[in-house]
Amino acid sequence: MNMKTMLVYLIAGWSGYYVMAVELLGGRALSPFFGTGIYVWGAIIALFMLALSIGYLIGGQFSTRQPSLRKLSLLLGLATLTSLPCASFSTPILEMVFERVPDPRYGALLSSFLLFFLPVTISGTISPYAIRLLVHGLGDSGQVAGKVFFISTFGSTAGTLLTSFYLVLLFELNQIIDGMLAISFAVATIGVLADRTKSEPNNGA
Repeated sequence: MNMKTMLVYLIAGWSGYYVMAVELLGGRALSPFFGTGIYVWGAIIALFMLALSIGYLIGGQFSTRQPSLRKLSLLLGLATLTSLPCASFSTPILEMVFERVPDPRYGALLSSFLLFFLPVTISGTISPYAIRLLVHGLGDSGQVAGKVFFISTFGSTAGTLLTSFYLVLLFELNQIIDGMLAISFAVATIGVLADRTKSEPNNGA
């Protein structure tokens, strides 16, 4: 397995980790305003599933246009950038929604949309895009898809367990989010630089 392939799998796995960790932390962020009832988790889960489904569709379409590791890395970077309001402005956004939407069901749904829809949608583009990068022929498409979904789902499992069992006990909510944003930016930067390094000799040939 070459470096490019390893980075594609790393981005897919980290994206899975990131989405599930953000989902859990989202419930923790909403709880002081809307409680921890089933309607809150229903709103969060519904929003995440909708955003991911849209992201899968967009990622599949986008992957047909000269796919590259650089573009995949930029998708991860864009998902990270759109997550910044979760880290910096979540409290003002939640306070605004709480004051204007008295029903906690719709308040939780609107808050989830404002905070998480964009980053989760963009994160959803990563798996289909990664599959397109790794598929070299029709014969291996099923095997590649299985590997990408395995690694992405394994990352989601790790994100769920580590966040809920350990990180929330050791760190504040903002610290966890800031740490994940830093890791996402680092992984995205490594991917962009690796693709550029790989491309430079060909450009000079």
